[in-house]
Amino acid sequence: MQMTPSLTDQILALLNERPGFSDREITDALLGRETHPSQINQACRALEATNRLRRVARADGKIGNYPLGVPAPEHKSVTPKASTSNQMSEDEVKLHLKNWLEAAGWTTEIAWGKARGADVVARCGNSTWIIEAKGCGSRPEMRVNYFIGMLGELLQRMSTDDARYLIALPDMPQFRRLWDRLPALARKRTEISALFVSADGRVEHLTARDFN
Repeated sequence: MQMTPSLTDQILALLNERPGFSDREITDALLGRETHPSQINQACRALEATNRLRRVARADGKIGNYPLGVPAPEHKSVTPKASTSNQMSEDEVKLHLKNWLEAAGWTTEIAWGKARGADVVARCGNSTWIIEAKGCGSRPEMRVNYFIGMLGELLQRMSTDDARYLIALPDMPQFRRLWDRLPALARKRTEISALFVSADGRVEHLTARDFN
């Protein structure tokens, strides 16, 4: 009787034909588009831990899976430079969010640089987060414009009841004050949450209920 290949064998066989596939792409190919990629994510991490594949950030910001012996394509790194919270660029904020979310079991889609679309789309089980992010800006008035502008962008993305909508900002006193000054009724009606990102990668999540 012919044995059915294990999931890890199926993953490796697929990656030999399609090196660089993300967890989502592997899931679509092996388990179907309706399946959450958590099972594939766990299997790929186990294969990486046993040195049977490498997980490398692709040029689009997604994590690609590569069998050993298959080189990953070279691209410009988006690894954050040493910085403080009041020096972080938008892409540094996004990268800290990506690491924080994926460590908690979420899958992420990141719009790096000037790419169109939501800055971060994160999924875990039946939960979806749509996140607009900004860097620190160079002047106080610029930060005010950032804050107002990202609220407007987020409102325009509110197209489904199944998602949560969040803003992500460097953890700076001015951004904290702007969030605190946002009327409680506006936060309650929109259910917008805030993520404050520190330069060391810590993220604090404040919901509409967390106001003074």
